[in-house]
Amino acid sequence: MARIAGIMLPSEKRIEIGLTYIFGIGRSKSGKILAEAKIDKNKKVKALTEDEVNKIRQIIEKREKIEGDLRKEITMNIKRLVDIGCYRGLRHKKKLPTRGQRTKTNARTRKGVRGSKIKKLKEKKA
Repeated sequence: MARIAGIMLPSEKRIEIGLTYIFGIGRSKSGKILAEAKIDKNKKVKALTEDEVNKIRQIIEKREKIEGDLRKEITMNIKRLVDIGCYRGLRHKKKLPTRGQRTKTNARTRKGVRGSKIKKLKEKKA
């Protein structure tokens, strides 16, 4: 199994898909990385040589912001919005959708379970 950026890539998957297991790398970035490294994107992760893994690792370290650094940057951006008190920051603070979606009927993922549904769940448990 190949280990890149502290992530164990699944050995049975194609390398193009395996790289997407790293936070911050999607399908398009994965394709660009493999094109630069001159590695066939249909090759399985277990079929990679150490040299190929090192090439991929160097390209990612050189060009991409991934895993912990990326998570930290995203968190700091949200914190900055909350601190300056802009509209998006207030929406983050209230745990509501930030991009203009309606909230009268939808947004259950962001808002959580409805109050009446919580009562029903508690009644079932009791």
